Amino acid sequence: MKILWSKPLILLALSVGLVAEQAMALEPPVGKTVLVVSGDITRTNVGDEAHFDMAMLASLKQGEIVTQTPWHNGKVSFSGPLGVVLLAEVGAQGSDLRVTALNDYAADVPASDFAEHGVVLAILKDGEPMSIREQGPLFIVYPFDDNPDLLTETYLTRSVWQVAAIDVYDN
Repeated sequence: MKILWSKPLILLALSVGLVAEQAMALEPPVGKTVLVVSGDITRTNVGDEAHFDMAMLASLKQGEIVTQTPWHNGKVSFSGPLGVVLLAEVGAQGSDLRVTALNDYAADVPASDFAEHGVVLAILKDGEPMSIREQGPLFIVYPFDDNPDLLTETYLTRSVWQVAAIDVYDN
């Protein structure tokens, strides 16, 4: 079957493609970039990366984890975007994440951890923004109190603080 392309059909096809492409793009950050997500993602806003400022992260669906950690005294409330929502926002396609901190510490985290454990990319500790000195501005937090099996070296090393970048890839 042969399709006859008229000018209106060509314009319609081009406009549908343009709308689809625009729907895939993220808005660029207005404030200072605090997180860069790269790798196997489909939604970007700066070249082939997704850059986020604090306002963008705060606009994503938030979660809260109240838990004790080896690095804090007593229970602490951590809140911020749900990891699984962040991955969906950038159209993450890979199964693994390389999470890198401001000091270049890096940990490999299975993307499935974000969904299976309700991981939060904390931007607030007890309702207050976290400074770099206090493990901020971003901290990957697991619900240790809800699932004591997570209190192992494996998950503790995945609890990266001072997160600056996430690279999505397939292992």
